[in-house]
Amino acid sequence: MSQQAQVPSQSGPAEPGGDGLPPALPAVPPGASEATRLLCAGSYLDPEYREAVIDELYVHEERIAAPSLGFDAARVLAHALRARRLELGWAAGILFLWVLGAVLSSYLLLVIVAPALLLFLGTKVRGPEDQPSLWRRVPALLLRWYGRLGVLFVVLTLGVVIFDQAEGESIASIVALTLPGPLADLVELVAPSGGTPVEPFHGWAASATLVLVALCVAAQRGQFARVLAGELHPRNFADMAADPAERADGTRFGRLRDRIRTEQHAPLVMYHSARPFCGAGEPYDSWTLAVELRPDPGKEQRPLGNRVILEAVRPLLAELRAPAPHAEGRVRDRLRQLRIDECVFLPADGLPKREYAPYGEAAFRTHRDESVDEGGETRRHFLRIRVGGWEEEVVTTVFVRVHTQGGMLMLEIAPHVLLPIRKDFESADRLAHQHRHNNLFGKAVWALARTPRSFAQSLVTLGRGVAFGWRALTGGYGAALPDGPALSVRELGSDGDSSLFQDMDVRRYLKSIQDRVANGVRTALRDAGYQTDEFAQKIVNVSGGSTLIENSGGALAVGDNNVITNRTAQPRSSGAEPGTGTSFAKPGGGPDA
Repeated sequence: MSQQAQVPSQSGPAEPGGDGLPPALPAVPPGASEATRLLCAGSYLDPEYREAVIDELYVHEERIAAPSLGFDAARVLAHALRARRLELGWAAGILFLWVLGAVLSSYLLLVIVAPALLLFLGTKVRGPEDQPSLWRRVPALLLRWYGRLGVLFVVLTLGVVIFDQAEGESIASIVALTLPGPLADLVELVAPSGGTPVEPFHGWAASATLVLVALCVAAQRGQFARVLAGELHPRNFADMAADPAERADGTRFGRLRDRIRTEQHAPLVMYHSARPFCGAGEPYDSWTLAVELRPDPGKEQRPLGNRVILEAVRPLLAELRAPAPHAEGRVRDRLRQLRIDECVFLPADGLPKREYAPYGEAAFRTHRDESVDEGGETRRHFLRIRVGGWEEEVVTTVFVRVHTQGGMLMLEIAPHVLLPIRKDFESADRLAHQHRHNNLFGKAVWALARTPRSFAQSLVTLGRGVAFGWRALTGGYGAALPDGPALSVRELGSDGDSSLFQDMDVRRYLKSIQDRVANGVRTALRDAGYQTDEFAQKIVNVSGGSTLIENSGGALAVGDNNVITNRTAQPRSSGAEPGTGTSFAKPGGGPDA
């Protein structure tokens, strides 16, 4: 994992905030975070990821940007558009060289079409995975080796032509030796000089074209390496004003960039009804607890509202930022950068225009104050706690919602985790360094090996660019009704796996936050004059990974190799505590209380 960015200095104790609580240490701005930098680099590496970013944030103007936790989606879009412009330019240049070479060589250059297609198809069949499945690996291997043998035959054929050893042969006959029948017939139709006798000049023209294409392929790779060593280098990435991608012209891009930066970090979350937590990552052991509010006979009851409970939870969470007194100057734990805020989820349906979303501070305060106690279905209020670990590559977010009604307290905790950036994106610096410091022979071999497939790759790139341009012009997305986000570019660029250290950190963050939330709720109950024994028992069972079932006459088995014993239910003794249930542990969960 790339770890060039440094943890901010923590040489001294955190100064207390205005409320006496330890404030969060300043974190790296989202636009300069390591996660943003790697996602920007990924837009140069993976065309499919780049096109997905452009489709979500640029083509579909009606879609509101998903929350961007620890990164800047607008800067990722800027580099995706820049990477596409560069790739389209190189594809057009390479395709022009292929066409020019075909004409100058009287279409002798077309002898490389068949092996080039085999190499291109072999790459596509294998896919981007490091260890593809057997049904992909075997066909890809056959296609690529047939293609390599075909390229070797083409090189020998060009050598024969250059040294004038093809006397009496025509261009069409040589092309027919290497191309399948239908392609050879097509060449004969489009190549009026197919019957021209071959001359050394034709071989030289074809060979020179392949060399020029190889130089373009090498220059394109070199430009990518320079981008990684320049504006995307960790030392330079923080300077957004000097980033060429940020200075790109275009009215549409400027408008969308401003909209994304307004929406992505706002406490008001405009969501799609099918994807309310889009952008937060993978759900991680969400749970809900309901407990009856029983007055404590020995205490005076006070009003207990949702705001009262949240205000009891917030200071306990803020105390997680405080290091141990004996190690204030040495603690580098990410909990010192823990962020606590309130957010309100609103459905995007019903907005007449995207810019009418109520992101203003006054409008948000109104939604927050109204939703905190209403317990609505579509508009929901959450206390959001976020910890950005591993340079914002592993983001742990816990959404907490409380509701009191009808003498019941409902507590909902929905943790989500953004997994690390894709491994191939993390290897971008290594790939660029390896290319820059490779010797001339190694660079030449790399470029020549990719020259045959460059014709098909250029066609695909230009076709994709035309298709996206056509969709943007004719799709009518700019005038469409606003919609919630369909995907998050951060989730799209995430890996499906994490290291053991990262898993340990996520579990530590979640356990610390959940315990503090539980203690805050219990404190609010006790201070308001309510009993806390039942809540304490349930919170241990549920947060420990168990399922709590109250007053059930049936049986429940979770997992394999369970034994269920059917017994006659006994009446509960008069001395039993009301509301006591039975706990059934899930596989991998904690012990029963």
